[in-house]
Amino acid sequence: MDIVTGSSTALITPFKNGKLDEQKYADLIKRQIKNGMDAVCPVGTTGESATLTHDEDIRCIEIAVEVCKGTGTKVLAGAGSNATHEAIETAKYAQKCGVDAIFSVSPYYNKPSQEGLYQHYKAIAEAVPELPFMLYNVPGRTGVDILPETAIRLFDDVNNIYGIKEATGSLERTTALLSQRPDFKVFSGDDAIDYPILANGGAGITSVTSNLMPDLKSELVRLALSGDFAGAKAINDKLYPLNSVMFCEANPIPVKAAMYIAGLLDTLEYRLPLVAPSVENMKKIEEVMKNYDIKGM
Repeated sequence: MDIVTGSSTALITPFKNGKLDEQKYADLIKRQIKNGMDAVCPVGTTGESATLTHDEDIRCIEIAVEVCKGTGTKVLAGAGSNATHEAIETAKYAQKCGVDAIFSVSPYYNKPSQEGLYQHYKAIAEAVPELPFMLYNVPGRTGVDILPETAIRLFDDVNNIYGIKEATGSLERTTALLSQRPDFKVFSGDDAIDYPILANGGAGITSVTSNLMPDLKSELVRLALSGDFAGAKAINDKLYPLNSVMFCEANPIPVKAAMYIAGLLDTLEYRLPLVAPSVENMKKIEEVMKNYDIKGM
């Protein structure tokens, strides 16, 4: 099974007049490829997946596969839902589209038990047994935490579950997982702690900030995975102010605003209930961005 590791970007979803801007989406993915990212992740949290229609969700995955075909950049597609049957349907379609792997966010709102999480993920992964499968743990968003023992149980029991995107903000969580299962692929889901997670044995990152800075983010991961921890730390430290301001409001509000300021987006549009940043936060984002060389299209 050819798994996905290394640097990946949690893609934003560009809108124009309320609809998916397909050409801009393709162009943004081409920019990720050009700047060395190992994978792109359509329809995750940063892609406003919770407010995309099913057709939009599928179209984003299709475009990502079309653009990445024949390049070295893989597609790690989102296939999550708080309804297991819906997640299975999306996973099967993603497989049909030709994605390289899928990640699936923990069910939100209904707050299942650890046994419920186990059965949920087992059902989705076993519906696409030949497709590499990554768990996605972001309890601050979903209200439920995939505990280490549950993640390890899934890794042990289900052949195609190979890793987890950890967005708990906890370095201890990475240690808890890798000390027990060194082959379990842990991805950093928090930009500010990419370096320490990689230095502790993490296999990659899924980044919000790399929508803006794919060149530095891909280099950070390349250096860390090749053993140049001093070089990786220097980049992580340099990016800290930008990583911080990207979460001054709920993701993806700041990163979309930053991309608009940088000229990477023609329009600044969100899906309600998300709205543009406050005037104060917009100024903060603009000020921080002055310290970085953001590559154009």
